[in-house]
Amino acid sequence: MPDHPYGWVSLLPPLVAIVLAMVSRRAVVSLLMGIFCGALITNGGNPVGAVVDFFEVHLWPTVVDPGKLRIFCFTILMGAMIGVISRSGGMLGLIRLVTPIAKTRRGGQLTTWMLGMVIFFDDYANTMLLGGTLRPLCDRLKISRQKLAYVVDSTAAPMASLAVLSTWVAIEIDYIAEGLEGVEGLSPARAMELFIASVPYRFYAILALIMVPLLALLGRDFGPMHTAEQDCLSGDDQHATHPGESTERATQPDQSASWLVAAIPIGLTLAVVIALLYVTGRSALAGATEASPALRDILGAADSSLALQYGALVGLLAITLICLVGKLLTLSQVQEACWGGIRVVLPAIVILWAASALSRMTGNKSVEGQAGQGYEFQDHRLYTGQFVAETILSGATASEGAAEDDQTVPLVVRLLPTIVFLLAAALSFSTGTSFGTMGLLMPMSLTLAVPLVTALPTAAGVSGDVLMHPLVLATIASVLSGAVFGDHCSPISDTTILSSQACGCDHMAHVLTQMPYALTAGTIAVLAGTVPIGWGIGWAWLVGVQLVLVVGVILLAGKRPEIGSAATVR
Repeated sequence: MPDHPYGWVSLLPPLVAIVLAMVSRRAVVSLLMGIFCGALITNGGNPVGAVVDFFEVHLWPTVVDPGKLRIFCFTILMGAMIGVISRSGGMLGLIRLVTPIAKTRRGGQLTTWMLGMVIFFDDYANTMLLGGTLRPLCDRLKISRQKLAYVVDSTAAPMASLAVLSTWVAIEIDYIAEGLEGVEGLSPARAMELFIASVPYRFYAILALIMVPLLALLGRDFGPMHTAEQDCLSGDDQHATHPGESTERATQPDQSASWLVAAIPIGLTLAVVIALLYVTGRSALAGATEASPALRDILGAADSSLALQYGALVGLLAITLICLVGKLLTLSQVQEACWGGIRVVLPAIVILWAASALSRMTGNKSVEGQAGQGYEFQDHRLYTGQFVAETILSGATASEGAAEDDQTVPLVVRLLPTIVFLLAAALSFSTGTSFGTMGLLMPMSLTLAVPLVTALPTAAGVSGDVLMHPLVLATIASVLSGAVFGDHCSPISDTTILSSQACGCDHMAHVLTQMPYALTAGTIAVLAGTVPIGWGIGWAWLVGVQLVLVVGVILLAGKRPEIGSAATVR
């Protein structure tokens, strides 16, 4: 590959977008500025060419991408469905059903967390279903929208990435297989085995899931989240509702209805999504050599965006029929409720569109540019992730080649899981994509880790198998878990955007309140996870230490939110 023509300048667009978003709290404008900055770079500073590329190469191709269109459609249909469910009174009925379980703030948070663990098969479905459904319950229990968005976001990508059966699993396994193909003598057929074996080493994903119930049980919060909870208890939460939601009366119920009015369309949505995941996966594998492919392979080959779109459509049709046949609402009221729900999620679609365009620009998949431009970097891409990964990992490779004694190589190997974790987090944070980060880093990390570990005197981890060595497994886990960590913190991540909008929370308020919790889990995952693994400490001991540290941080840094002590941070 030729030398990268942009170098460190390729980091400017995501940095511009992220810094502007944090300072101005205007996500759309910040993302658009980042895209234009990138267009200026790829056009050599030519503003006319940058304007043309801004629209013709980045914005329009993104909005007409079939996968993105289905996600946009899914978001609109879910917003409409939730709007009709709310207006019909079904949401109130569902809330009254779970009220005996969730009578307190602690119970409400634990209920949200448990439901999030149940909807493990897809992060988008988890986010949209839980956010819209449980928002009224959390309002009633005085749980801030920021806290709801954090709980929902923490059970979306982390759970989907760990589950053996989800829309993530085959993609993750395929990336591991690509890495194995790059090492002579290794079989890609062992990818599934390595995926499962790496689960105990995915410290951040595990901590993200565990931290939610610990915060609820201990009743403490820290940082901006504590302020948000105090503001909510005092009725002074300026970020409690989505902009414009307080004036949206179209979705307000006139009376309570049976909980089945809400449960039936939501259940049908889940059933159709699962069924279509299976059908589209089997269809995609129709020409496969295996007569009966494994369920994990079927889910991995499935068209998740198509399944989500039609699942939401069936749910919307179901709640419409229920309301009309049961005379809960008139047709005009259903239409009003639909538009009310759609208006709530429209900002999410705009942000998601801009974030996707920026992610495409900083990624590695080619964009068709002008005819006759065959040079690799004249395709309107910045290859940001590839540049950073090669720059950092090349240092480890150089250390490997220069090592002539037993001092340097062990240090490189011991630190490799930590380096890979931090690199994956940085790439995912700056590009807003977990899958892109995994696809870029996994082959590089495996082709680097296996030779380094093989050079160790204790290379045989289990029964002489180098691939089962804890350092190799920790490196694989660091790619997968680090990508989730960066995605969890990034204001341009699609799951972060959807979480905030589904929960009716200001987007940057969600990012700023969630980040201290994510950074806490990430720091503990490094200091009591990836680093000690390099010195031979077992994962079981480390998970126990991590739990103690998380509880300690919550007890020492956290405070119980109290009524009358609100102090809104602007």
